[in-house]
Amino acid sequence: MDAKSSDTEAETIRRILTSTGDTWAVVGLSNNQERAAYGVARILQRYGKRVVPVHPKAETVHGEQGYATLAEIPFPVDVVDVFVNTALAGAVADEAVAIGAKAVWFQLDVIDEQAYERTRAAGLDMVMDHCPAIEIPRLG
Repeated sequence: MDAKSSDTEAETIRRILTSTGDTWAVVGLSNNQERAAYGVARILQRYGKRVVPVHPKAETVHGEQGYATLAEIPFPVDVVDVFVNTALAGAVADEAVAIGAKAVWFQLDVIDEQAYERTRAAGLDMVMDHCPAIEIPRLG
């Protein structure tokens, strides 16, 4: 059993937020200020993360150019933050593995155990059913 597989969820959350890298692709992020992704992306930026919007509209959000898919992003992505419903989340996790991301973060109420197992088996860190905007201030 490797070190990652024995980590607690809290250790994985801390590692993703502090040492995995600062480029976060936020899947589901658009200019709709009513959506949680919009506010969470702003908070991630406040904590020094580069937020890359991924949405079919490929809108520029919070000053960052958007892309329609993860595969279209022309630079490395450290963390893929997933703001889509559970039915779509597994495919996004698989895309994150395909582009070489280091971690996948499923937002609150996004739970897919099979995607979690596939993603961890591919060597990525993964968190489900948590929000980085809630977790990052807890780091102190």
